[in-house]
Amino acid sequence: MSPLTAKDLMTPDVVTVPPETPVLAIAQLLADRGISAVPVLSGDGAVLGIVTEADLIRRLAGQGDHQMGLLRQLFADLDRMAERYASTHGATAADVMTVDVITVTPSTPVSAIAELMEEKHIRRVLVVDQGRLRGVVSRADLLRALVAPQPEGGDYSDDRLRRAVLAAIKREPWAETFFTLVDVKDGIVELHGFSRSPAVQRGLKVLAEQIPGVKGVVDKTQPLPTYLFAAA
Repeated sequence: MSPLTAKDLMTPDVVTVPPETPVLAIAQLLADRGISAVPVLSGDGAVLGIVTEADLIRRLAGQGDHQMGLLRQLFADLDRMAERYASTHGATAADVMTVDVITVTPSTPVSAIAELMEEKHIRRVLVVDQGRLRGVVSRADLLRALVAPQPEGGDYSDDRLRRAVLAAIKREPWAETFFTLVDVKDGIVELHGFSRSPAVQRGLKVLAEQIPGVKGVVDKTQPLPTYLFAAA
């Protein structure tokens, strides 16, 4: 069986906007559609950039910028300052978008996409073919691929489920599992070792339950001993 590629996982029906779209309209679009980013396309369909939630948050944060002192101005990178001003005060997609867009082709292997996301610390890649946007592959898409049933067995393997749970944990900053071990038996996720707090225990249980193919979660962790907090 051939390895999965971007074409197998991508979402082909991508919401896009033209560069002149107002920032407030983009924010409303993200909220209404429940998405976290929108590619910006030119009139002929070429990818110009992408506007993400992070871009909009930076714009909001930029509204509180204070006047820079004369001494700091002497040593500041003026071009960088100008770019930051445009991105944090701009009124359209063209002003605030990220132009250094990470792209892959439809034939890019899923393993290469995963490495790229990890290396670049990004949550999605655009799938582009012959200069035209074909789709988007997100971290969620990769997670679904990880737990996809084996074609010959038609079921989720325990090893795939375990790797999917660990991948989901890695995405959450609160899910520190240095003292927690994850095991899967017959589709049941077992959590062993120690947990920082009841809140983390509940969070890990809910996180594991949301993985497609998981039949249940058994929490066998114990409260983290006081003497281990210093090492955690």
